[in-house]
Amino acid sequence: MYDLAVLWSWTEFGVRWLHVITAIAWIGSSFYFIALDLGLNRNIPGPADGEEWQVHGGGFYHIQKYLVAPDEMPEHLTWFKWEAYSTWLSGAALLMIVYWVGGELYLLDPNKADLALWQGILISALSLSIGWLVYDFLCKSPLGDKPTVLMLLLFALLVAMAWGYTQVFTGRAALLHLGAFTATIMSANVFFIIMPNQRIVVADLKAGRKPDPKYGKIAKLRSTHNNYLTLPVLFLMLSNHYPLAFATEWNWLIASLVFLMGVTIRHFFNTMHMRGGMLWWTWAVTAILFLLIAWLSLAPLADSYEDAEARPLTPNEARFVQVAEFEEVESIVLSRCSMCHAREPVWDGIRWAPKGVHLETAGDIARHAETIALQAGYSHAMPPANLTYMTDAERAALVAWVRAAR
Repeated sequence: MYDLAVLWSWTEFGVRWLHVITAIAWIGSSFYFIALDLGLNRNIPGPADGEEWQVHGGGFYHIQKYLVAPDEMPEHLTWFKWEAYSTWLSGAALLMIVYWVGGELYLLDPNKADLALWQGILISALSLSIGWLVYDFLCKSPLGDKPTVLMLLLFALLVAMAWGYTQVFTGRAALLHLGAFTATIMSANVFFIIMPNQRIVVADLKAGRKPDPKYGKIAKLRSTHNNYLTLPVLFLMLSNHYPLAFATEWNWLIASLVFLMGVTIRHFFNTMHMRGGMLWWTWAVTAILFLLIAWLSLAPLADSYEDAEARPLTPNEARFVQVAEFEEVESIVLSRCSMCHAREPVWDGIRWAPKGVHLETAGDIARHAETIALQAGYSHAMPPANLTYMTDAERAALVAWVRAAR
């Protein structure tokens, strides 16, 4: 029944909403503690490594940081971990819903690699762990004492994965997976390194032992890495809304440059929080990188997975063409939607099809059947402001078409 598609759409919405909420909580606490740590006043005598007075919401807060740990275990200790875990788990669920279940349309590009859907899903799942294994190995090697070299090697790994993903997946899926790849490193830092190290310190305190400062040092290094990776991950998670980012010939290079932009932006704020002055040159570098990205995006749209002849319809897609209602639906879509959702849009002000979705051929329409019905049949989201005057009868016809195909 078509109602199952509606339920599935609401499931995706719910998981996406959860992912956004938990990501805000994780990023917010991460940014706050990095800024707090860098801005501590370390010239005040006492047992603490630094302290700070802050005001918020009508109240004053006196915060102290201990380099390793206080002399005694406090009665109440707040742990910051579930924000990271919930963000990764909800993101993984969303990846499965959108790119695994909808893999034939959104994940695989047959003109890049001739893969079965199960093979694409396997690559998707296994690839997310590669980054963490390589990165963790590098951090635990002697390079762990050379943070700049370590960050350069991590950047090289990210560039390699960006290129690799675009050789297998659609541009949209490639950038999203690069974001998930990076977010997996960040979450694994919390789960495998930061939290276990903090538990060791707590256990030592409870046992009356003096904690080893190396555990705090290691945890802080991983937390700093997470801080610099956050902004690029946000860009990659939003990139599927912008064909100029994901559907161009240089999409892997655009994604790589975004990581550099994330570093320059965070470095400005991190330096500012340490009261080291305003490094305005970082904004000049950021602007240059952004202009370079914009220039690269002008390369021809390279994704071919939307092309009319890219691949034959699957049996699941073909049934939408085979029903009697399809001829009417095709006429509706071509007259109400294709002026924007075309390989060369004719609507003034639109140069690229929104979200890279093309609706010009029977194959295009069949591949996007569920989305068409949800956006323009069951709801009135499309056309925007109903600028092409789609009638209620035409919307009903879209819904009837999908139901008949089932």
